[in-house]
Formats: sequence, C-alpha cells, structure tokens
Amino acid sequence: MTHPMKINAPSREAIPLAIDDLSQFARALRAGLETPPSHQQMLGLIAKAAGYRNYQHLRAQTEPAPRPDVRQVSRALRHFDGQARLLRFPGRTAMQALCLWPLWARIPPRQSFTEREISARIDTLCAFRDAAQIRRTMVENRMLERTIDGAVYTRIETRPSADALALIAALGRV
Repeated sequence: MTHPMKINAPSREAIPLAIDDLSQFARALRAGLETPPSHQQMLGLIAKAAGYRNYQHLRAQTEPAPRPDVRQVSRALRHFDGQARLLRFPGRTAMQALCLWPLWARIPPRQSFTEREISARIDTLCAFRDAAQIRRTMVENRMLERTIDGAVYTRIETRPSADALALIAALGRV
C-alpha cells in the first residue's frame, strides 16, 4: 500500500520589494516608531533584515543604478521634432553623442547594411540630409562598425548610458 505524499505549501507569500531610495525609506520607517534608532542604525537594521551583515555589506553588494541627468536629457530633446527625428546635428561633442543614441536604438541589431542602406535609414531618422556625418560619428563613438572598405555597417551592441536610455524612452513616447 502506498501512502500519498504530503506536499507542504509555503506558509508565507513571497512579495518582492524594490526600494528606490533606501535613506528615504529608513526615514519613513523611523517616523512611525515611538523611540526610533538613529538613521545609521535604521539603515543597518534594514540591511540585516534583507540578509546582509550590515549597511556597508549591502552597499558593497548592490550597485545603485545611475540616474539620468534630467537637464541634459531635456536639452537633447530640443534637437528632435514631434516624430522623434533629429532636427539638427548638435555642435557640442557630448550632445552629439547623446543625440545619436535614439538613432542607434532604431537601427536593427545583428543586421548588416551597405553604405547606401545605412544612409537611407539615417536619412529617415533625421530632418536634415547629412548621413555621412552621422555615420562617421556613430563609428567614432563605437555605435556602428564598418568594414575597412566602408562597404558594410553593423550596429555595435552595447549598453547606453542612463542619459541615453532616458532620451530613447522619452522619444519612444513621441
């Protein structure tokens, strides 16, 4: 005679929690306590409750996501029209690099293009006609790679900066 196996269900429900600002979270918790510990002690208690030795251990194990520079992203948005097309090529090198990321994001990955094909794609993403300058700058910024003879172009897969991701997202909502 066989006995049915008894499966124990977990007694607690797993609820993931992501905290954008741990310091602000600790302040809010402290505000609800009658005799709150110091801010540093509270950070330590939260870290221990999450399974870390202390707050320093938590900081060492988790790298906070970089936040975009909202002012820089706003300035970059001025270079695009209502259809998310680049209106003009910025004069400042840092702004040029930032404004190229939304164009990069709209080039299909792992696909090869002839010079004419990549130029035609760039022309659809810009309100002005200077695909050669855009291509060259994208190659210089390691967003595109090209063969030695310049006949074939491919998008280089890399992680954009926080500013670039914010700009891509903002233009994606246009």
